[in-house]
Amino acid sequence: MDPLAIALVGAAAVCHAVWNLYAKRAADGGTVFVWLNSGASAIIYLPLVLIIVILYPPQWSWLLPAAMLVTGVLHLGYSVVLQRGYQHGDMSVVYPLARGTGPALSVTFAIVVFGERPGLLGVLGALGVVGGILIIGLGRASGTKLSAGVFYGLITGVLIASYTVWDAWAVGPLAISPILYDWGSNLTRSALLTPYSLRRKAEIKRVWNTHRAAIFVVAIIAPAAYMLVLFAYRYAPVSLVAPARELSIVIGSLFAWLLLREPQAGRRITGASVVLLGVIALAATR
Repeated sequence: MDPLAIALVGAAAVCHAVWNLYAKRAADGGTVFVWLNSGASAIIYLPLVLIIVILYPPQWSWLLPAAMLVTGVLHLGYSVVLQRGYQHGDMSVVYPLARGTGPALSVTFAIVVFGERPGLLGVLGALGVVGGILIIGLGRASGTKLSAGVFYGLITGVLIASYTVWDAWAVGPLAISPILYDWGSNLTRSALLTPYSLRRKAEIKRVWNTHRAAIFVVAIIAPAAYMLVLFAYRYAPVSLVAPARELSIVIGSLFAWLLLREPQAGRRITGASVVLLGVIALAATR
């Protein structure tokens, strides 16, 4: 994999784990939390988007808003389901399963749909990443909580795979600026959730007062993490970037253990080691 792609994916992994930690801490915020951080992100990144549009005018056509609308809908489903998963399950179950299912399906889609051929080492690396994530995520836990975590984690993973393949096409063949594209996704999410959220003014006040810091952390860091991945798609194929970015699982699992005090550290470290071996294999692929 291209060294620049590796650097972009590594930075994205750190950012992704951080914002998921804050999303977990704001688990009771639900859909209103998603609306608040999406709207805040659209406002915060607007000046940067205007600069990008002025300096690098996009190719205006119906494909631009259409691509943003589709990714906005997919990311909306992802954000809402993930937040509900954090509300009903452990981060150490929901997060690994979501991130593990996504790349497994993304690699399959990229090979079948895009005709990408990552090679034997790339495939083994992808399998190592996914296998390590499953080791981390599928451990012992109470029945109901584990079932909820597995359920929401798998659905989130399917949505991740869907937007991964779609977004790679948008910033690749369509050559849409990743910054403009992600901003359009946040704007779409905010607009779609506005009618729902404005009917819950008391809930908005509660979530804002309780989780204001988390709202701004997610609003700033989540787009930065994903924009780094979108840029990485320009230097490496989806079938390699999608699994490699799951290095965030290692960091997220350490957060869940050290900061959230979730148990089974030994199993998580074992799974993290398998993930690292998979990432090393991906990095060695040419």
